[in-house]
Amino acid sequence: MKQYVLGVESTAHTFSVSVVSSEGEILSNVKSVYKPPGGSGIHPFEASQSHLSSAKRVVSEAVGASGIPLGEVSAISYAMGPGLGPCLRVGAVVARTLASSLDLPLVPVNHAIGHIELGCLLTGARDPVVLLVSGGHTMIIAYSGRRWRVLGESLDLTLGQLLDQFGRHHGLSSPCGRAIEEAASESDNYLRLPYTVKGNDVSFSGLLTASKLLLDGGKPFADVSYSLQETAFAMVTEVTERALAFTGKREVLIVGGVAANRRLAGMMAGMAERHSAAVASTPVELSGDCGAQIAWTGWLAHRCSVSVPVSESKVQQSWRLDRVDIPWRE
Repeated sequence: MKQYVLGVESTAHTFSVSVVSSEGEILSNVKSVYKPPGGSGIHPFEASQSHLSSAKRVVSEAVGASGIPLGEVSAISYAMGPGLGPCLRVGAVVARTLASSLDLPLVPVNHAIGHIELGCLLTGARDPVVLLVSGGHTMIIAYSGRRWRVLGESLDLTLGQLLDQFGRHHGLSSPCGRAIEEAASESDNYLRLPYTVKGNDVSFSGLLTASKLLLDGGKPFADVSYSLQETAFAMVTEVTERALAFTGKREVLIVGGVAANRRLAGMMAGMAERHSAAVASTPVELSGDCGAQIAWTGWLAHRCSVSVPVSESKVQQSWRLDRVDIPWRE
């Protein structure tokens, strides 16, 4: 019998609610995105207030669009972490309220694992090396022994933070990735920038500083954007290639908000071809933070009887994905 799970995402600038079926149908995915002023990043309290003001509407629209009455939902899932504390708490309160009023199981979901599992659902990837690139994560991951294992990561800034901080320095508003990608497409003039790979980890702080200095020195935004992308994407492609060769896997999956970048996808495709591996990215419309990643992963967990009493539920701002047991994978 088909079942349905409602998922609530609220880890950062996005408040989103989705209803999915046990067969992987995304029946609705409604979101409200907090947009900070130009040149500014996400202010956690202001973002949480934006989530509060839109929560009732987003829940109502998601349930209505799904065509599934709340009485037919089997569980409520929510992003327990990692993320911004004030934002996480809004989503948790909404999920607790729904679970309590409907007397349904409450399922906590790791936001990063949500990106991976949604990507696998939408692309058909079964056992990939995963490149997770977003505002909150830059990790190269593979599954082994009931957990997703981190084979490399950023030692400082995430790739999303690199793009956002560079964009804000130019006066843009977060998230800045799309504007930088558009600017980069107008140039092929590479400016030398720091390339920092340490073992199978990367470091972006020196790259960010050097890119800002080029802008301050009068270099065109398009040229610096192009150079920044080429350097950062080459770094993560290198460490992903090393992980692919080490694991012997034959699939590469790109997930997270930066997965929408076409240049990154192109670099990864060229790398994967050398190893006779398939490469796929989460579709653009679902690559960023969304309720669907929480609802689908919530169903996978619910299927394995994972839940938490409402009275004991919590949020966890720092929650590494490699500390989460995965009972639904072999």
